[in-house]
Amino acid sequence: MAQKRIIISGGGTGGHIYPAIAIANAIRQQHPEAEILFVGAEGKMEMQKVPQAGYQIIGLPIAGIQRKLTLKNLAFPFKLIKSLLKARQIVREFRPDVAVGVGGYASGPLLYAAGSRNIPTLIQEQNSYAGLTNKLLAKRARRICVAYPDMDQFFPKDKIRMTGNPVRQDIAQLTQKKQEALAFFNLSSDKPVVLVIGGSLGARTLNDSIKAHLKELAGAPVQLIWQTGKFYFESCKIAFDAVKPRNVWVNDFITRMDLAYAAADVVISRAGALSISELCLAGKPAILVPSPNVAEDHQTKNALALVHAHAALLVRDADAREKLVPTLMHLVNEERVKQELSLNILHLGKPDAARQIAEEVLSLIR
Repeated sequence: MAQKRIIISGGGTGGHIYPAIAIANAIRQQHPEAEILFVGAEGKMEMQKVPQAGYQIIGLPIAGIQRKLTLKNLAFPFKLIKSLLKARQIVREFRPDVAVGVGGYASGPLLYAAGSRNIPTLIQEQNSYAGLTNKLLAKRARRICVAYPDMDQFFPKDKIRMTGNPVRQDIAQLTQKKQEALAFFNLSSDKPVVLVIGGSLGARTLNDSIKAHLKELAGAPVQLIWQTGKFYFESCKIAFDAVKPRNVWVNDFITRMDLAYAAADVVISRAGALSISELCLAGKPAILVPSPNVAEDHQTKNALALVHAHAALLVRDADAREKLVPTLMHLVNEERVKQELSLNILHLGKPDAARQIAEEVLSLIR
């Protein structure tokens, strides 16, 4: 049997990169001899993370359009043309059997180049509201793997496969880790634990909301695992040092997310696709604070999909400084509501997503 050759394109954030690597790993599990090439955007985090995972990656000079008027936007058409030409060269030289797009800047040029050479393409749409690039690419795509229902409002129904979003498998196996997790974060077992996560870069609103109520939280019967992100760690540490709460663990990054979820009784999070998929697998009661600074406000739409299923609570970004901690303190004391949210969010989990997407990718190879 001929060796299978697959390109996976996209990235820009961990929300695109980690699912892409999970898909590649699932393909390798089924076909260890498969040759997999990643295509990302120059200067973005995939250029480090993908080689660390053991895969080759080539960068395109593509960048996004800035929302505010800036001279950088003048360079966009030139970067796009250069990226399209380079993507065509990559496709011509690598000769893939199938090309996969996971979202992010590099997906567009690469999938366009593959589709124009009649190479089967698959789109993995992570959000509940499809972005413009994926809507355009869908016309030529053979398969579109989605994580939310009712996506036929954006894509042809016959191409859609409901697979969910791939996540790290260690998050699906938390049941035996509670004591190890509490010890890891130096927390006790006699008070509920709240996990606050704003992504690797951090979320200003979440951090400001915690800082504004830090004295109140220090005296409350709860414990906090507070991941600030690297951009906001210094200001959060200053606030932490001023109060010195014994019930708060604070850092810019969490090396063991599986233990953070295992320790948590309630989670406060942004509503990116990867975060929501992890919460669904972990089965934790969650308060979602969608970021307003994303394309087509897709985080709010992601969050509302859970709220309508009675699987999470929502606090809007503009209200968070005032309402987030009071909402948290109310939820911590409502056992029945926590159980309902936990049960309902677990029903939305797709623990087998990476394997299902890998099978769809392989099925497109002639």
